[in-house]
Amino acid sequence: MSTSELARPPAHPAHAGAAAAGVLDRATPVSSRFLRSELSLVFRRPRNLVILAVLAAAPVLLGVVLKVAGPGNGGGGPAFLSHITDNGLFLAFTALTVMLPLFLPLAVAVASGEAVAGEAATGTLRTLLVVPVSRTRLLAVKYVGILAYALVGVLVVALMGVLVGAALFPSGPVTLLSGSAVPYVDALGRALLVALYVAAMLAGVGALGLFLSTLTEVPLAAMAATAIITVVVEILDAVPQLHAIQPYLFTHQWLAFADLLRTPIDAHAMVTGLLTQAAYVAILATASWARLTTKDISS
Repeated sequence: MSTSELARPPAHPAHAGAAAAGVLDRATPVSSRFLRSELSLVFRRPRNLVILAVLAAAPVLLGVVLKVAGPGNGGGGPAFLSHITDNGLFLAFTALTVMLPLFLPLAVAVASGEAVAGEAATGTLRTLLVVPVSRTRLLAVKYVGILAYALVGVLVVALMGVLVGAALFPSGPVTLLSGSAVPYVDALGRALLVALYVAAMLAGVGALGLFLSTLTEVPLAAMAATAIITVVVEILDAVPQLHAIQPYLFTHQWLAFADLLRTPIDAHAMVTGLLTQAAYVAILATASWARLTTKDISS
């Protein structure tokens, strides 16, 4: 179906009802094609592929270093570090803990900062909006692409952590942080839940990047601003004197997934983290929509 066919008005007023029904019928396929095109664009960008490769390499490097040097954390580092030699599955949790403060948000910042600003910089934003695709749908599809990239990035880290951990360290029943042991398959299920939670914690970063991407036609500026703001928020979250505002920061519950590694599971902190992310996404998505729907698209 061509753009001209989508934009062509009905030939006669008598066909207005049929044409309206046809538009409704075509709405879903157009949206589906748009989403597939966006996902293809996100995962074919060389920069994004390089970032995924770096994320995949990180658990390998971490596992080799711990295998050679030993996992002793000397009183610092992730709580999972001393458990890796007992069971390699903890390498996945440790890798996610290490990557979450900087590298995973940076990956999302790159993908989200380029979402709208990249289209404007290449001159394709106006072309996209010529087709009967609303700016609301444009933002929605762009955000889905960001979330998909964040999820894949997290799953890459987790999967490589599982595989490298199994190759370098013992496997079998997993002793959780609470001291109880669970079968390896059960622990794998918990690892998947941990990865999904970490991906959800990056939703706020993606929404922030999408909003900043609507403010500029320079993708690098949106990427840098997203990464810098995220780091600043993490610093604020680490200052004890700011404890009054810390529960409202989108980074505050990022590491609450440790509760999934205890029995029984206490989901209170994770639910709080998910609700916090939802609030930030709602606010920033509304701001993105308000900006894009009132913006004069010149490129």
